Amino acid sequence: MFFSIMSGGSMHFGLVGLVCLAIASAICCSSVGSSNNIMCLESEGHALLQFKQGLVDKSNALASWENKKDCCKWRGIACNNQTGHVTSLDFSFSYDPYLNSTEVPLRGEISPSLLELRYLNYLDLSFNDFGGMIIPKFIGSLSQLKELKLAQANFSGPVPPQLGNLSNLHTLDLSNSYDLIRNYVLRSENLEWLSHLSSLRYLNMSYLDLSEAVNWPQSLSKLTLLTELQLSSCNLSDVNLRSLPFINSSTSLQVLHLSGNFLNSSIFYWIANVSSNFVHIDLSSNKLEGPIPDVFKSMLSLASLDLSFNQLEGGIPKGFQNLCSLESLTLYYNQLSENIEDSVKTLSCAENTLETLDLGANGFWGSWPDLKRFSKLRKLYLDSNQVNGSLPESVGQLSSLETLFLSRNSLSGVITEAHFLNLSRLQSLAVSNNHFSINLSSDWNPPFQLTDGLDMSSLKVGPAIPKWILRQTNLTGLSLSNAGLSGSLPIKVWDLFSGLSYLDLSMNQIHGKLPNLSSTSLYFLNLSSNLLSGALPSFSPMLSELYLSNNMFSEPLSSFCATQAPYLRYVDISKNLLSGELPNCWMQFQNLYLFNLGKNKLSGKIPSSLGNLQKIGILRLHDNNFSGELPSLENCTGLLMVDIGNNNLSGKIPTWIGQSLTNLVILRLRSNEFNGIIPFSLCNLATIHVLDLSHNNISGALPHCFNNITVLADDVVQFYNLVVELVWKGIEIEFTNNLWHLRSIDISSNSLVGEIPESIMSMQNLISLNFSRNKFTGKLLENFGNMKKLESLDLSRNHICGKIPTSFASLNFLSVLDLSHNNFSGRIPLGTQLQGFNASQYMGNLGLCGPPLTQSCLGDGTVQDDGIARETEIDNKEQVNDGLISLGFFISAVLGFVTGFWMVCGSLLLKTSWRYAYFRFLDNAKDWIYSKLLCTRQKCRGHFKDKWRFWHSGK
Repeated sequence: MFFSIMSGGSMHFGLVGLVCLAIASAICCSSVGSSNNIMCLESEGHALLQFKQGLVDKSNALASWENKKDCCKWRGIACNNQTGHVTSLDFSFSYDPYLNSTEVPLRGEISPSLLELRYLNYLDLSFNDFGGMIIPKFIGSLSQLKELKLAQANFSGPVPPQLGNLSNLHTLDLSNSYDLIRNYVLRSENLEWLSHLSSLRYLNMSYLDLSEAVNWPQSLSKLTLLTELQLSSCNLSDVNLRSLPFINSSTSLQVLHLSGNFLNSSIFYWIANVSSNFVHIDLSSNKLEGPIPDVFKSMLSLASLDLSFNQLEGGIPKGFQNLCSLESLTLYYNQLSENIEDSVKTLSCAENTLETLDLGANGFWGSWPDLKRFSKLRKLYLDSNQVNGSLPESVGQLSSLETLFLSRNSLSGVITEAHFLNLSRLQSLAVSNNHFSINLSSDWNPPFQLTDGLDMSSLKVGPAIPKWILRQTNLTGLSLSNAGLSGSLPIKVWDLFSGLSYLDLSMNQIHGKLPNLSSTSLYFLNLSSNLLSGALPSFSPMLSELYLSNNMFSEPLSSFCATQAPYLRYVDISKNLLSGELPNCWMQFQNLYLFNLGKNKLSGKIPSSLGNLQKIGILRLHDNNFSGELPSLENCTGLLMVDIGNNNLSGKIPTWIGQSLTNLVILRLRSNEFNGIIPFSLCNLATIHVLDLSHNNISGALPHCFNNITVLADDVVQFYNLVVELVWKGIEIEFTNNLWHLRSIDISSNSLVGEIPESIMSMQNLISLNFSRNKFTGKLLENFGNMKKLESLDLSRNHICGKIPTSFASLNFLSVLDLSHNNFSGRIPLGTQLQGFNASQYMGNLGLCGPPLTQSCLGDGTVQDDGIARETEIDNKEQVNDGLISLGFFISAVLGFVTGFWMVCGSLLLKTSWRYAYFRFLDNAKDWIYSKLLCTRQKCRGHFKDKWRFWHSGK
């Protein structure tokens, strides 16, 4: 029993010992594991420090990277918990300009020391600034990489094909961003290397230049595991995708973004072959034309489709009746035209899923559709269509609605509180530019609190801002342009809308002064076309766009300099009463693009600090009293428009205009005091659309290279925000939207001399040419008519001589012509256009004749049956039958000559006394004439010399 007791006790203690041993082992292992978890390998830590040495870290973001510390604890580093190997480097930079952060992206170079990190499977350098360097080839040797993210890190040059060696890669993000100033372009001319990334599931190469990669469809077809593909704005070549064979045997692809390319409608059929399991498709901003093909009917999982910004026509295909999972449909800005009620019925299968419906900026027509059954509809965009009729009160039952855009339609009727009855989630409302009447109680308390925007422009809202709008204190955008507002704005408006970032109260009758707005959050402010007065206040530091034109603001602009707005891009304070000198504070607005102070009363010199605004594109200081010379703007190489007309500026036209401002579209220097010659450098302005040097003191001859001007001017590119006043066909007109079609040169009212260069005749796209009131001489060449697009031509008040070229008759678009007060001679060429002008357009040319002048030309013939006088001779080369010279005329002339000859000569031969008397008379007459000529020889010489000078004194 003792033994049995001892035996039981030993077993008990043995079990206890085993438990203790297990606990000790676990603790030991745990301590070892935790030790491994915090310690990285010395060689890898050294490699990371070498990597850090190549970087420029101005924000000291890598301050934790110290030699004595464990690299696994460094910022951006992650290690394997078991081995201590570095597995992840995350240096992506995140910047929010509204947080006033002091951090800046990493710069510098990427050291090949990263090759020491043999177990690295995650590398993210996105949103840094590597200054246009090429992606290092050695990255393709990091064989364990599974995720590589180099998005928007300012790489440029070719993508190294060595990236195709990363066979384990399942995420690749090389998306770039356009840098128009530094011209950083990342490109790939052949995508064959992509086909080796057989494990790839996510690929983003948006904003790369793939224009030369014609094999992109074939390369992508080999990525059978790909689930998301983003190739937006890649300049993808417009290959005939419809002719390609079946692309992908897999149905894995679910997300496709190909927006912003030049793809045609064959992309629809390529998509249909790729996968039937698409969830999201984005084909916006391409060249899709014609009707939407019915290729989506089998994509039963499709939740989002974006075909906006194309040229699609017709309506919504019937196959959309099968898309019962559709959550978002965006067809904005196409040419679709269909009864909107039919369109909505086509989407009936998505009644329980559709959340976003955007049919804006098309041609949908008809009455308001039945949307009651779309219970989940959150965003509805029907703006800029042709929807008519009244808005039913049932719209107020769409209780999920957050965004409602109905602007720019033909909707009518009365807006009442019932239209908003259950719209408690409404965040954004736009009903502007319709024919609504507003009938909302002044005490109405809306069920919603708008947080985005309210647009009721061109509706009768005023004269005061309604109380229900003042209660929307969470608004970020408010537009009440042309809303019948009057009176002054109460100070509380600015306090109530403290979070407002967008405000448009233009085209009203608001008066009074503006308070200090430096504490607001406004980035867009439009108060133009009101009655506001006083000095300009300080504005929000977040301000980006400021429009105050056509008011009565006065006093100097010095108060504006107190505005600290580094993001300010658009400033228009034209058509006010601003006076004094322009302050020299513009260096602080380095992002300024549009600067318009035209039509004020500013004086003094133009400050030199404007020449440091390297991003400026539009400079308008016209119609002021500026004097002195134009300061250098040669650093402002992005300028599209310089308008300093109607001032008192003097000096010579600077040569740097043509040398540095080669992108100019409009150069307007009219009505100043510029002198000297036209510099030859202006011939470099090949993209110019409007050149106006009129009403100055410019002298000398026209440069023979003048035909280079406008040679590269583009009809396709539309120039937004460009507005210019031109004397067009004798009337000053403001050009805006149709400016890109215009080609106008006006050098009138100067002192230019010499002949008009022959090279001018090659400017075949010129539409308006004004050389009037100069001192041009010489003849017009016959090929003047080559400028067949001319609509307006003024050569009046010069000294041009010779005949009007017959080629003028081929100027079929000519609607304004003035050749008056020159020395033209000869017949006005026959042509429908030329005879249709008033005779005053030819007056002052004493040698001109023919219609529409009353003076007939020598040799004019009889009037034919059609009433047109035929010419007897044209340029000594063409002879025409005038109706008098005929066979009978010749016979009569011969008979008359024979009869007359024998009557005179025959009598002299037969009668001797008559013959002697006749020849004696001839001898006496010869002696008398000779004596008279000899006596008056000197007198006649002086007389004819005086006559010649008199005739030519006026030339």
